[in-house]
Amino acid sequence: MLIDTHCHLDAAEFDVDRDAVFAAAKVGAGVTALVVPAVERANFGAVSSICREYHGCVPAYGIHPLYVDRARPADLAALREILAREPTVAVGEIGLDRYAAQRDDARQEFYFVEQLKIARELDLPVLLHVRRAIDPILKHLRQSRVGGIAHAFNGSRQQADEFIKLGFKLGFGGAMTFPGSKRIRALAADLPLDSIVLETDAPDMPPQWKVGARNTPAELLPIAETLAQLRGLPLAEIAAATSANACAVLPRLKDFQHNTEREKP
Repeated sequence: MLIDTHCHLDAAEFDVDRDAVFAAAKVGAGVTALVVPAVERANFGAVSSICREYHGCVPAYGIHPLYVDRARPADLAALREILAREPTVAVGEIGLDRYAAQRDDARQEFYFVEQLKIARELDLPVLLHVRRAIDPILKHLRQSRVGGIAHAFNGSRQQADEFIKLGFKLGFGGAMTFPGSKRIRALAADLPLDSIVLETDAPDMPPQWKVGARNTPAELLPIAETLAQLRGLPLAEIAAATSANACAVLPRLKDFQHNTEREKP
């Protein structure tokens, strides 16, 4: 059993063959659950629809830091409403991004803080976008007292330890498969296994063997094999541990896994 804790299956890149992509992940690669995070109010409906149609896909709703330029305060009310109304596993994808050249840091911070408040209010974990922004994110997390997943973690060991102290798991995916990604690979090998979850971020962040091509959730299996090799452990142990970690940090995942009514071959 493998769980992809971050996969944008609703993305337009999958419109032509979504059924086949999903089947390849579920049947071919043994991915039993895929967390599908929203990035803005405009795609809340698409995420909800995908997760109703494909058994094993579970939704999260949030406003991504790179989409705050077109967000409005009313979107926060819409977010709170859909989180309260529909089954979901987390608030996300939310966070800060200090990499993009054209950005509004103050606007990002406003929407991040407000979404942390919503997560706290509704007792939900968060899926965090942390690109080049780990320290300011940790500052807010210490005040908000929520848990969740630091998606695509690429920080230092000290920063990793701080996330773990706050009850977070760290997401590892395609970046870990590049031999030159020495820091990420060292973290994947040395961090406590109970702090790691797996992800693809499909269709983005392809692994080393798919550079220049579309990433898909079926790549979670060879990504898991990479982690097994780095840690010198059997694949079955990695799959069991990372899936247990995902269920621990996203407790509502179990509710979705027990629901078979929406299954689609």
